[in-house]
Amino acid sequence: MNNKVLTQKNKLTANYQRTKMQKELVLQLLREKGCRITKQRKTLLDIILHEECASCKEIYYKAASTDSSIGVATVYRMVNLLEDIGAISRKNMYRISCGMKCDRENVCLIELDDYNTLTLSSGNLYKVISEGLKKCGYIDSQKVASVTVEPCPRS
Repeated sequence: MNNKVLTQKNKLTANYQRTKMQKELVLQLLREKGCRITKQRKTLLDIILHEECASCKEIYYKAASTDSSIGVATVYRMVNLLEDIGAISRKNMYRISCGMKCDRENVCLIELDDYNTLTLSSGNLYKVISEGLKKCGYIDSQKVASVTVEPCPRS
């Protein structure tokens, strides 16, 4: 095996171990809070840890496809419970993702320090990102396939 394949395999193993440790820690915190560890709670926790869900609704759709007995209220209660024990922050659950095939206008709003704003279409956003990555020496001839931006707390 070449080094790149081994590195990817090591990352996957490390991610699995990290996620497994996170799951065990969250389950322990739930037990300490007096919660029963049900099949539904384990399913929801797996989805939250392994998937990139932007909302409770997304978690619900993924959970319902696995276990039809899981309802929307169950998802909201679980998310609230995870927030209560400090396992997640709903502020950090949301993510922004856009692929190269997206042709939407106004996908990116940029606020400047002089209070002016710029809006970019997905095509212009990719052009700015690609040119910036090339200029800074991060890429040569590669093309950006997708961009995911996670929000930071506002200061």
